[in-house]
Amino acid sequence: MLYALGVGARPPEDLDVIYEGRGPVVLPTYGVIPGLMAMGRVFSEVEVNPAMILHGEQAITCHRTLPPKAEVQIRGRITEVWDKGKAAVIGFEGIASDADGDIFTAAATLFVRGAGGFGGERGPSTSGKNQPPTRKPDLVVEHQTRREQAAIYRLSGDRNPLHIDPDFAEMAGFEAPFNHGLCTFGFVGRAVLASVFAGDVDSFGTLEGRFADQVWPEDTIVTKMWSEEDGAIVEASTQKGNVVLSQARATRR
Repeated sequence: MLYALGVGARPPEDLDVIYEGRGPVVLPTYGVIPGLMAMGRVFSEVEVNPAMILHGEQAITCHRTLPPKAEVQIRGRITEVWDKGKAAVIGFEGIASDADGDIFTAAATLFVRGAGGFGGERGPSTSGKNQPPTRKPDLVVEHQTRREQAAIYRLSGDRNPLHIDPDFAEMAGFEAPFNHGLCTFGFVGRAVLASVFAGDVDSFGTLEGRFADQVWPEDTIVTKMWSEEDGAIVEASTQKGNVVLSQARATRR
């Protein structure tokens, strides 16, 4: 429920995900939170400066509907390391399971500034992936973020100081704290769930995307969706027109 509030859920329209009297229903993108915690444990063994890390891409795959209560194990591993010259790209995958089998897979790509140049392979290019059609979107959803959105979101476990501490944000090269990329991912996930899958969490299969720009406090996230047979191509921007989640796609389970 706290995660749902962190990604913009509000009463009365979102009672299913924020009120125990209605379940609660677990948003499919919630899987990124335990996935992030597993990633943190794995990356604690890697010597990188946290201030130089940017979240590049994120994906969530729901193998079944996320239960409101479960004891889970997460198997985490680094899947790839690429040398981009001035930066390194590190891929991570976390698979959560319980006694009944796999529940979800969370996959992320991190961009580590200043960590490249070690002589590794450059890796594949993802440009051109999941490009929106030239026609107008079939579905558009707008959600305004709150001034305190990042402060609420971080209570779910994503305690990166970049999104709350002005001094840390300045040290990392930003003018001020901005919203978590995974918070934006959750907003987009809510829009996709409501519009593409008609609010049916059992139908939500996957969501993937690339973080393209920052979302600042009180920005409006505009999620555009182009329908496909098994889901939709997705792109999110702010009210200013800057794309914040690109190369995105959602599929049905």
